[in-house]
Amino acid sequence: MESLVSGWLTWRTAMERALYGEDGFYRRERPAEHFRTSVHASPRFAAALTRLLVEVDALLGRPDRLDVVDIGAGSGRLLSNILACAPPELSARLAPTAVELAPRPADVPSRIVWRPDLPSGVTGLVVANEWLDNVPLDVAERTPDGVRTVLVDPFTGTERPGPPPSDEDRDWLERWWPLPEPGDRAEIGHPRCAAWSAVIERLSAGLALAVDYSHSRESRPVYGTLTGYRDGATVPAVPDGSCDVTAHVALDACMVAGKRAGATSSLLTTQREALRALGLSGARPPLDLAHRDPRAYLAALCHAGEDAELTDPSGLGGFGWLAQTTAIPLPPPLATG
Repeated sequence: MESLVSGWLTWRTAMERALYGEDGFYRRERPAEHFRTSVHASPRFAAALTRLLVEVDALLGRPDRLDVVDIGAGSGRLLSNILACAPPELSARLAPTAVELAPRPADVPSRIVWRPDLPSGVTGLVVANEWLDNVPLDVAERTPDGVRTVLVDPFTGTERPGPPPSDEDRDWLERWWPLPEPGDRAEIGHPRCAAWSAVIERLSAGLALAVDYSHSRESRPVYGTLTGYRDGATVPAVPDGSCDVTAHVALDACMVAGKRAGATSSLLTTQREALRALGLSGARPPLDLAHRDPRAYLAALCHAGEDAELTDPSGLGGFGWLAQTTAIPLPPPLATG
């Protein structure tokens, strides 16, 4: 819904235009230039996902073709790193697909398919790393006159109360993010639920993984999480196309939506716990290795530092991991992690 008064827009409309419009932020910018993701923090992240891919492949009976899809692929580095990590026998069967609106970078390996939309069917692994937080949504606030949709001036970020939420918005709020006190705000997450459902519906067999800033119904932030990022710094969330505009994800709501879309098993955990289950311990190598093999010691020390960053509970390790499967159980590392 869009207001026709003085250019005021709902946040969902403003975000859609600012991020994905004709000259939107994600059509002209690369995420790595503005914020640090797990993919760019270390290739160890891709190595852990490759181990997960190996497990998915085994559960699927090692098919002749195994899809690996990266949604919101950015520079394509995650898929490039997975291809570099995969064992030769697996790599020969991989069908890598990058889903990204921005143009294909020149250095992306030619075997990676680059497309703007989801494939119609996937057998294998789908990864959505920091994608759902950029799916546009509306914002609601409880005012003295009741819950209202928040309108925003896209040029300044100034806000004002708008009309009451739609029935769909109100139903989602009542279930997932109630607003009991005046001043309480919520980011209405059903567009993210719908986006995730579309992923699960296209997963013929395999595992879909969403990794993102997240929160649960028991710990929703009272004033919301809308944030802007530009050039590595946090900036006001002004939806004018000059910066990334993001909001944390209600992954618990997405999990329920995924089940309704056909997911047969689910896990909601943290990146710290998941990566540790996949072998990234962050443990320092034994000191005697420095005397026996100095190069190996330095390499192991570097890996430990990268693992520590990826699993830091106050940083990347605090990200939520939502893993859901169709036609297979959860792979052993996640099922027992």
